[in-house]
Amino acid sequence: MFTPSKSLCAAVSAVAVSALALAGCSSVDSDSVAASGADNAWPESITLSLVPSTEGEDLAEALAPLTDYLSENLGIEVNGVVASDYAATVEALGADQAQVIITDAGSLYNAIEQYDAELILRDVRFGATSYSAVAYTNNPDKYCEDEPVAASYAASDVEMLYCNGIEEEDQPAVGEGPAGVEALSKISAEDKVALQAATSPAGYQYPIVAMQDLGMDTDSAFVQVPVSGNNNAVLSVLNGDAEVSFGFWDARSTVLSEAPEAAEEVVAFAYTEMIPNGGVAASDSLPDDLVAKLSTLMDDYADSSEEAKDVMFDMVGLSDWTAETAEDEITRYGEILKKFSN
Repeated sequence: MFTPSKSLCAAVSAVAVSALALAGCSSVDSDSVAASGADNAWPESITLSLVPSTEGEDLAEALAPLTDYLSENLGIEVNGVVASDYAATVEALGADQAQVIITDAGSLYNAIEQYDAELILRDVRFGATSYSAVAYTNNPDKYCEDEPVAASYAASDVEMLYCNGIEEEDQPAVGEGPAGVEALSKISAEDKVALQAATSPAGYQYPIVAMQDLGMDTDSAFVQVPVSGNNNAVLSVLNGDAEVSFGFWDARSTVLSEAPEAAEEVVAFAYTEMIPNGGVAASDSLPDDLVAKLSTLMDDYADSSEEAKDVMFDMVGLSDWTAETAEDEITRYGEILKKFSN
């Protein structure tokens, strides 16, 4: 997930305010009225809210190709605005300041639960709509039932070590969980375990749930070592500050440029259940036929041109969207969020 810098938020605030003001416009498209009746008339414009990964000065360049594509093919104006964070996309949808949001899994769940939003697409990264939290260790003799094997991680084109059968030797790693989670029960009270913030799905929430499902008292089962970020979770194990850590699949790739030895010295030994990527949700105020066409257009966007693929990756770090929404994964994610809401 990507979080915009303060400079981005400052740079686009004026754009966001002016664009959000347009969202209140709802004059009727005459062709839509003729086709489907006044009750299902398409609005003259809609607003799409997202948290991009681009810098502020590239905002117009990042958003324009997508919004222009949607505007041209829908026949109505599509405005793109930047939210300060993922929660703000839900707030914008609830206030009808945005009718479409591109956001993370937790915000999708909240939009569905709070505002009856419709989940229309899921994010695809490197062919996957979900990912596992990974347990890493520098002590494979303790946590591995077998000899660690090398498998290739396609996203960084490098081989890294895995054990407990979670990956096949000399094959592309797939990151499918749950797998090997029973090995987490080998963590003892004196062991140091690096955990990220309690809001981190891969660095805290899903691992904690996995351990609790094994009957472990996660308040006393180990010594907690707080870390910030997936890269530091990996480095904590590499540097010996912790015996076990957790991060997204595969967080070792984030440190390979500075510490290439992590590919061999940090061993992945367990995968949790899958954590859903984010996606796209639409307001229930939009006509069904508009939502259907919008969904198809966004689903097809990455394949519409080579430029579109680049724009999509640069804008929100995605390779595609898919209409296979697997809403049950979002629901499960919401259940876990509630568990840690306090």
